[in-house]
Amino acid sequence: MKLFVCSMCGYIEFNDAPDKCPVCGAPKTAFTEDANALKKPADPNNLSDLDKKHIPMFLVKKQCGLIPDGCVDVNIKVGEITHVMEAKHWILWIDLYHNYKYIGRHMFVPEKVNPAVGLHLKVNTGKITAIENCNIHGKWLGEAEL
Repeated sequence: MKLFVCSMCGYIEFNDAPDKCPVCGAPKTAFTEDANALKKPADPNNLSDLDKKHIPMFLVKKQCGLIPDGCVDVNIKVGEITHVMEAKHWILWIDLYHNYKYIGRHMFVPEKVNPAVGLHLKVNTGKITAIENCNIHGKWLGEAEL
């Protein structure tokens, strides 16, 4: 799978650069292909503490607690070991995708919130992808099936 990164906001598009960035509106010319845009564990079967603090984790509930009809709850937190949110080291944002199509960005500020986000999806099948952006350690990907 090819990765294309917006030079203006860091958004990642899968497979082909879009005509316009859905986050910042930058034109297609602002995108560059970058096979190394996402950080990966050195050994996926033996995660380091760094990996455990950055790979997004998912909790999927088929029955939504807020919108009972046709809604699936998806909660995402950054890290099996919860990532710090300090002034010098924090998660800038999480981008969210359904079947590799962008559905939104959640921005964070340090010291005020935990690195987690909740979604109320109208779809109940497919793959949810989250890309988190750590101000020090870069972008990490996590995925879950609905």
